[in-house]
Amino acid sequence: MWGVAATLLLLGVGVIFFLLHHQRTELKEITLRQPGMDKTAKAGGAAAESPLKRGQLIPGAGQPADIAGEWPRWRGPNGDNISDARIRLANAWEPTGPAKLWELELGEGFAGAAVRNGCVYVMDYDMAKQSDALRCLSLADGQEIWRYTYPVKIKRYHGISRTIPTISGKYIVALGPKCHVICCEAETGKFVWGIDLVQEFGAEVPQWYAGQCPLVDGDRVILAVGGEALLIAVDLATGKVAWKSPNPREWKMTHASVVPVEFGGKKMYVYCGSGGVAGVAADDGNILWDTTEWIISMATVPSPLPVGDGKIFLSGGYNAGSLMLQLQQAENKIGVATLFRLKPAVFGATQQTPILYQGKIFGVRPDGQMTCLDLDGKARWASGPAAKFGLGPFMIADGKLIVMNDDGRLTLAAASVDGWQPLAQAQVLHGPDSWGPLALVTGRLLARDMTKMICLDLTGTKK
Repeated sequence: MWGVAATLLLLGVGVIFFLLHHQRTELKEITLRQPGMDKTAKAGGAAAESPLKRGQLIPGAGQPADIAGEWPRWRGPNGDNISDARIRLANAWEPTGPAKLWELELGEGFAGAAVRNGCVYVMDYDMAKQSDALRCLSLADGQEIWRYTYPVKIKRYHGISRTIPTISGKYIVALGPKCHVICCEAETGKFVWGIDLVQEFGAEVPQWYAGQCPLVDGDRVILAVGGEALLIAVDLATGKVAWKSPNPREWKMTHASVVPVEFGGKKMYVYCGSGGVAGVAADDGNILWDTTEWIISMATVPSPLPVGDGKIFLSGGYNAGSLMLQLQQAENKIGVATLFRLKPAVFGATQQTPILYQGKIFGVRPDGQMTCLDLDGKARWASGPAAKFGLGPFMIADGKLIVMNDDGRLTLAAASVDGWQPLAQAQVLHGPDSWGPLALVTGRLLARDMTKMICLDLTGTKK
């Protein structure tokens, strides 16, 4: 009996020894999770030092041009993509097209230009040095005046840089492809402040990288985050956060930009997140209303288009079509209703935000045709199958539509509500993907394709 017990005891000790030894062996193969190991930085985390702390200002040989006028942000001075400068544009071009004043090679992308005080600002990427670069160029000849650069590794993903800086007062604010926000002095390029939206606010870099353009409203910068906050307001001079809006539906950042809207005496910021649209109070960041009636399956790129009387026009690609929202005042709350939806064949906008002009909506629908809509959603005209523009940009100046197609063909047409009336056409770029938003200052048009920016004279007077 004792012999059996002794045998069982020895077997038990052996099993325990084996298990303990095996457990120690297994534990040696396990590494405890450290912040950033999964390459996903949490809000407020310290996964890695922000590359913004390793930035560098590099002066160049260029000089600001003695040229008046400005295009200080995405969609111009008034945010409507219409130039109100009283500059006459030529109604016809030579067979070779408008005169080219200068051209410049850029890193891959679709980032357009902002312009003020004879300087052109563009967010670029230096593939050789693996660095984002906010570049300041001369409007006269394209020579670089300065660049502020910081290291960040980015792989090609159908282009890299996609955003337009915003100039306000003495500052310029830009957003990099991986959601790094920088503020510099516009004249000197001196770094003022920076925010890593991924590391500090839990943002998620959108597919095809960041596409929103910073909104500066007074002394604040308004940014869509889609992490621990839907939007944040940041003091322009210091970079300190003034407020953070809640994000109860956990929407993620999209490529759309934030748009200011006033309704019922209340100022708000309207944003298309990954799961719908929301209006956020400008004073404190509280969500005034939201709706899940507008969701785009693949990528939300066009921004909301306010058309007056509390109406907001939304459009998208990937079979989304378009939709008109109506804000409604109900006691102390703002409600939202859908007035109508349009099928993609009637109107949708895959990439470029439409323009409100003379009470009509101008934009390019999914089949590439320029289209004019009444505010009730009825199509007035389309440019026809012979005039298609793909995902290219467009704007309005001097009563004319300036439209680029995918392959760099520029078209001038009358901005008429009565029909498509082309005036001139020329091949000014060679693509691919001439998608960067246009900028126009004193008749100088800044346009780009995937790797090149050009400056053209649309007045017919400069050489």
